[in-house]
Amino acid sequence: MREIRPKVLVTRQLPEAVEARLSSTYDVTLNADNKTLSKKQLSAAMAEYDALVPTVSDQIDAHILQTPGRQVRIIANVGVGYSNIDTDTARVEGIAVSNTPDVLTDATADIALLLILAATRHTYAAEKKLRENRWSDFSLVDGLGSSVQGKVLGIIGMGRIGQATARRARLGLGMNVIFYNRSTITGLDFEATQVGAIDEVMTSADVISIHAPGGGSSPLVNAGHIAKLKPTAYLINTARGDCIDQTALIEALSSNRIAGAGLDVFTEEPHIPDVLRKLDNVTLLPHIGSATLEVRTAMGMLAVDNLDAFFSAETMPCRIV
Repeated sequence: MREIRPKVLVTRQLPEAVEARLSSTYDVTLNADNKTLSKKQLSAAMAEYDALVPTVSDQIDAHILQTPGRQVRIIANVGVGYSNIDTDTARVEGIAVSNTPDVLTDATADIALLLILAATRHTYAAEKKLRENRWSDFSLVDGLGSSVQGKVLGIIGMGRIGQATARRARLGLGMNVIFYNRSTITGLDFEATQVGAIDEVMTSADVISIHAPGGGSSPLVNAGHIAKLKPTAYLINTARGDCIDQTALIEALSSNRIAGAGLDVFTEEPHIPDVLRKLDNVTLLPHIGSATLEVRTAMGMLAVDNLDAFFSAETMPCRIV
């Protein structure tokens, strides 16, 4: 008798090794052209498959989760975040949800450090000058950035990635670190001071780096917080686009009320407001915090680990719901 394997839909291309593992175990449908699925397609998939393997770019809302005749029993999200999934509805509907934490900590912290250096040294404006053939001579006074040694780095969200970023900045760049976190953090292996409110980070830090989860009803870093930034401050975000009030940040950058920013995430990805793309005082990256072959493979493998555990009635390594 032929074994009936669970039907799994993968919404985007995954590294070759991950797709090969899925194909060996499941009745899997892969996304060969790597195009984003529509809400209609996602709804149809909910009634056809046993499992869904989406990414953080797939918005799986209550309407999709409540598809009539729904067959999906597990959503194995490929990403540390899961704000793209309505987890409250998933819980009510009895749908398991998992994520892929830990494996992307160092890669994302590296990108945060890259953005800190790129923003403070104005590398985008400098590279643009070269590419537009506007560099006529060496100058000691044009296009000067800011040194980070001895400056204050403020971390908002001192989880694994926040700590990895702070450690790099403290031990590698000689920055002083303060941080805000909802719970008390102890046992750090580098010097850092916890403060009691986001406002304290905003008013004290020279560089602010966001490492908090998104998905809230309003931005964690709002217009009021951004208004408290020093004129010489830089804001870095490698967490989630909805962590900050993007409109307020654009206004602060456009008016040169703050020195600059470095962003790897945006409110409505992949749409980036034209005004933001045209600014010289912001470095923009297309959500590449975890974009190494090693990390993306590890993320995919961890998603498959969650699937394997679920369909074997074992404890899932990274269950959210």
